[in-house]
Amino acid sequence: MITELAKGVYWVGVVDWALRHFHGHELSTHRGSAYNAYLIVDDKVVLVDTVWQPFQDQLIENIREIVDPAKIDLVVANHAEVDHSGSLPAVMRHIPNATVVVSKRGRESIEGHFHQPWNFKVVQTGERLNIGKNELIFIEAPMLHWPDSMFTYVSGPNILMPNDAFGQHYATAYRFNDEVDQQELYEEALKYYANILTPFSNQVLKKIEEVLALKLPVTMIAPSHGVIWRKDPLQIVRKYQEWAAQTPENTAVVLYDTMWDGTRHMAEAIGEGLTDEGVPYQIFHMAVSDRNDVVAEIFKARAVVIGSPTFNQGLLPTITPILEDLKGLRFQNKVGAAFGSYGWSGESVKQLEEHLGRSKIPVVAEGVLAKWQPKTEDLARCRDLGRAVAKAVKTYPPNK
Repeated sequence: MITELAKGVYWVGVVDWALRHFHGHELSTHRGSAYNAYLIVDDKVVLVDTVWQPFQDQLIENIREIVDPAKIDLVVANHAEVDHSGSLPAVMRHIPNATVVVSKRGRESIEGHFHQPWNFKVVQTGERLNIGKNELIFIEAPMLHWPDSMFTYVSGPNILMPNDAFGQHYATAYRFNDEVDQQELYEEALKYYANILTPFSNQVLKKIEEVLALKLPVTMIAPSHGVIWRKDPLQIVRKYQEWAAQTPENTAVVLYDTMWDGTRHMAEAIGEGLTDEGVPYQIFHMAVSDRNDVVAEIFKARAVVIGSPTFNQGLLPTITPILEDLKGLRFQNKVGAAFGSYGWSGESVKQLEEHLGRSKIPVVAEGVLAKWQPKTEDLARCRDLGRAVAKAVKTYPPNK
């Protein structure tokens, strides 16, 4: 259903209820998503972003309910990733002489995706484009989350359209933040931040400061995924500042996989040690846990403890993807430890500790390695490991 955000400004996007994986299978989307596109009808007609290509016909029909698509003068492409730009060729077939507004890097990426000789207008931070009663103001936002990313601000209604920033993969029957379940909304917003924007937290803080310094009044934040923030719209900006600071809770996450339950018993004993010191924890069996959900829990926690049996002189393959996440997402202000079992060669704990080091997560206690099924004394060492990790959690940051 078309939604009017303000006089002459319309949501013309698509809700994808069936979506369960994004970026191929890299990101889980248990609650679907929305591809948000916005139509501004002023002296000039402007489309800000499009939708994923499978929904291009629906986008065109949505636009047609407001205005003949052939009357669009400008298309703003805030970001070239195809969930936002995939319908651009279909739109441009209606308006071959229209102008496509992009950042400097956006021109490179849009041309790289579509290889079309469209009329491009390259803009930079602070540049203004008069469209009649209102102006468009552009803000480059490199690495939030691609080098080409930018924000578009619509004066008059004072709406910020920041593309991937401040979004969520969240399909709902409603368009606005005050109309949906708040717990669900923030679960999805945090999961989105943790899995996508964590590596760029320093840029997030700097960009927020830059945007706030412009002193633009904001009555609405309209991202390109999920719901639109209209009630206290800056609440999500404040949350991003909090998340970007990466100040975890004094909790722990224990991750493991197992072949014959040896590392499971060790994980549970480590949990007992954490409990002894009063540190809450969660245990995740990575063979059956959703990796992106686990990343969100790691993001919130101070400690991450990882266990694997030795398999082919290495680690079980279900553990390695989350290790790559730890390294690639560049979490800050965390501590770690490792544990594992083995029958013959026993390399797993050393490899886990080395990976924690490459992820800039300091190992705060000697790992526990048990041969065959863990014995009573092995489980006692696991409890000691849990206690040691808990003490490191409670005394963070460590004395220098």
